[in-house]
Amino acid sequence: MKIRPLRGEPVGLDLVDTTWVQHGEVLDQFDSPEGVEAWLADHGLPGGAAAREHLAEARAAMRDALEGRGHERLNAVLAHGSVRPQVGAAGPYQVVVVEERARQAAWVAAADLVRVMGERPDRVKHCANPRCILWFLDVSKNGSRRWCSMESCGNRAKVGRFNERHRGA
Repeated sequence: MKIRPLRGEPVGLDLVDTTWVQHGEVLDQFDSPEGVEAWLADHGLPGGAAAREHLAEARAAMRDALEGRGHERLNAVLAHGSVRPQVGAAGPYQVVVVEERARQAAWVAAADLVRVMGERPDRVKHCANPRCILWFLDVSKNGSRRWCSMESCGNRAKVGRFNERHRGA
């Protein structure tokens, strides 16, 4: 199975980050049924391999919205479900209602991205490495995070700047 370079983001951004660039090649965690199952298990979401098509559709729609290509596709994904408030013995809770079970994970991720974008729009960021396609939620104290990962993209940028300085010397 492929190992993604960035994990632990909110579920919406984590879905967006299931494609990444490694050695100049775009990789997709959902190329295999095992990759889909692993992502669903990581987030405790239902759907199985049947969810793959809907997850890929939501991921593309979410990228469109994040990259400023419009929100119509994201709204189309969100139109397949809703949240229904309920009250139980333990108090109020919400139930996700979708047209078909295979759409639930995609809908939950899309709704989570909208939530994050609404709460912290200035903190949803694209990695500053122009060759990186990953997005993250900047939870740093001062909001100055630039890289998806300091170990990969940030370190590459530092090495590049170092080499540039020393080439001219």
